[in-house]
Amino acid sequence: MARPHAAYLIEDAFHRRSNAILRGRGWGTRTISHTGYGSQDFVRVLGRVLLSRQHPGPPVSATEGNLRRLRDTPGVQRGWRAFITAGAMNVPVRVVAGRRTAQTFSDRSGYIDVVIRDPGLEPGWHAVTIEAEGGEPVQAAVRIVDREARLGIVSDIDDTVISTSLPRPFIAAWNTFVRQETTRHLVPGMAPMFRTLIAEHPGAPTFYLSTGAWNTAPTLTRFLKRHGYPAGPMLMTDWGPTNTGWFRSGQEHKRASLDRLARDFPGIRWVLIGDDGQHDPKIYQDFAEARPELVDAILIRQLTPTEQVLSHGLPVSNEEIAPRPQRAARVDVPVFYAPDGFGLLRILRTAGKVGRGA
Repeated sequence: MARPHAAYLIEDAFHRRSNAILRGRGWGTRTISHTGYGSQDFVRVLGRVLLSRQHPGPPVSATEGNLRRLRDTPGVQRGWRAFITAGAMNVPVRVVAGRRTAQTFSDRSGYIDVVIRDPGLEPGWHAVTIEAEGGEPVQAAVRIVDREARLGIVSDIDDTVISTSLPRPFIAAWNTFVRQETTRHLVPGMAPMFRTLIAEHPGAPTFYLSTGAWNTAPTLTRFLKRHGYPAGPMLMTDWGPTNTGWFRSGQEHKRASLDRLARDFPGIRWVLIGDDGQHDPKIYQDFAEARPELVDAILIRQLTPTEQVLSHGLPVSNEEIAPRPQRAARVDVPVFYAPDGFGLLRILRTAGKVGRGA
């Protein structure tokens, strides 16, 4: 087995040292839950165990169900506060989902990602329990998808449903660490388009697939709910080193997540929604070429010239910020482009993907 990358070893050493110092000062464990998902055959439970100075009240959560209070409260905190956390390494965790109980451990950064088979949960929203050693149990929402569901939505977040210009490092840092969540800009028409698709396909699950850090999930969840987007699990990533390099690959995260959804829900055809600011068109078309039977349509939001500049820097010529043509696909999967959700919805109606009166 190859020796782990130096960054991986450095981060592990830092986590071990900081965990020891904080525990020595009397800090205890606190659990944050994220929205999970599953079917009648399994449930995937997501969360993170942190070290905390005290337990001032009900545990913080980004979930549905019993923890709507937090999601319904307008956020006023600066984004940087979400990143000042200390993950608790290798903490024993007990997860109760329906009729099943599983034992696991938080990973090197404190994250929990456990799959429980045959939980006995019916389709719909349910609360499962996560209890980390030394901490209070918390409730995590999970969306159980009906076996009869035949359509699902996978959507990017940044510059697809929310305009953040995330790819540019300095602007990303400003949006993530400084600005309040209430100052984010909504992409016009995207929420109505989502609602129309779901109205025509009751029970269709929605997944939000992003290269953003898990730390931003509570903020994004509140923002999407406040603006009428359907509730659904977020598939985020953990920024930082891996055993192969200093940073995780956002493209690889998206590809792996799509592949996992295809395995988890083999009977669902997906509407894949993204933008043309980075790699979404290629990632989605590659997925469609590998699994054409699982892709119903690809919807790409075209960035404005200003957004293209913010995402990619100043162009050499005006042609570089013009909408880029779609790469020739080798499979018969429709790919639709429009500048916002209203335009995409009109195209879907014209193509017969949704009813003209919807």
